Amino acid sequence: MVCYTHRSPDKETVNEDSLALVDIAPDTSVLMVADGLGGQPGGATASEIAIQALAHSLERTDRTPREAILEGFDRANHQIRDNGAGSATTLAVVEIQANRLRPYHVGDSMIIVTGQRGKQKLFTVSHSPVGYAVEAGLLNEEEAIHHEERHLISNVVGAEDMNISLGSLITLAPRDTLLLASDGLFDNLYYEEIVALIRKGPLRSAARRLVELAHHRMACRDNAQPCHPDDLSFILYRPTPRQ
Repeated sequence: MVCYTHRSPDKETVNEDSLALVDIAPDTSVLMVADGLGGQPGGATASEIAIQALAHSLERTDRTPREAILEGFDRANHQIRDNGAGSATTLAVVEIQANRLRPYHVGDSMIIVTGQRGKQKLFTVSHSPVGYAVEAGLLNEEEAIHHEERHLISNVVGAEDMNISLGSLITLAPRDTLLLASDGLFDNLYYEEIVALIRKGPLRSAARRLVELAHHRMACRDNAQPCHPDDLSFILYRPTPRQ
């Protein structure tokens, strides 16, 4: 596994993303990425609250990981609202047990799983008007990544009507690659580019290539390429083949 997080190259304020890995059993881990809403008060605090609420919920041993994660989402939602700052965050979570995983998410931080040859095994739908339009076939990826309303989010942790998207269990093949990332990645790289960079080879090298290309795009002012400076955070995970 490789983790990366860095604030936007065009700002001097704090990084509003947070991420974590929590091991809860020898063969069970939970990965999470949160993106505090930029422009909202306390975005960094909101993402930290979400991660800590999940981690604390997972400390309990009297429930399944699924029950603990769902309770953690609810706890985070209540704590952020009780904070009274008007802030919010996205939250993408993956529960991994042995060679199976289950995704959970709120907002536009996304989760993908790709096979070594680039086969799409999981691609979550962004909780946003643009994300839903892409899923419905009303926009293609090129139109979506350049859309002026791409940053609007319709579902966040910290909202009274928050809802959690919970996916089905997926069995990981030995060379599958899992990626959780904030929109700083998906707003600057196309899906095919991301898959091409992560589907094979050492994860550390893949992570370096993602960072280099994302930061190049953020600094580039070529209208033909996406350029959306933002905090960038991601987790790359690949199961270790059994000997």
